[in-house]
Amino acid sequence: MYKNSKIILGIDPGTLMMGFGVIEVTGSAVKLVVMGVLKISAKKDAYQRLELIHHKVCELVKQHSPHELAIEAPFFGKNVQSMLKLGRAQGVAIAAAMQAGVPVTEYSPRKIKQSITGNGNADKMQVMKMLQRIVAFEDDPKFLDATDALAVAVCHHFQGNDPVKPAGIKLNGWKDFLIKNPGKVR
Repeated sequence: MYKNSKIILGIDPGTLMMGFGVIEVTGSAVKLVVMGVLKISAKKDAYQRLELIHHKVCELVKQHSPHELAIEAPFFGKNVQSMLKLGRAQGVAIAAAMQAGVPVTEYSPRKIKQSITGNGNADKMQVMKMLQRIVAFEDDPKFLDATDALAVAVCHHFQGNDPVKPAGIKLNGWKDFLIKNPGKVR
């Protein structure tokens, strides 16, 4: 890990499948550290599932020492029971991060999609394809919950760092941008 880098852990909470993605940001470069899913058997009771989620988030925090955790907020269009279950999974993940002293930020699904694709109504495949360009990974993951979590982490990075406007540089249109950022033109 570089001296001026930041590690962000993104979580897509779920009671049967929790996605996670870890990125390392150095300057404007975003590097994929790991992404994956925690698959939880439907045969386990609700409390056992929550325990597994807590354990996995604690393990990810211990292994990667993230500076920040970003998590997707529950989607309000689902039924009440789904919202309650998802809220519990999210709460357990947040508690695990906070217990380790990792600051947490929550983003709506629409905000995440807007941040990654420019379209708040983008589907999971559009998000994944754009992430392949941003983070430079080639293989399509088996589960899109992993790329959803990666999207949360990248969204969090973008919220603190405008990818178009470098810090401390005032820009006056595209011509000015091109003059001040010759390395960004291909």
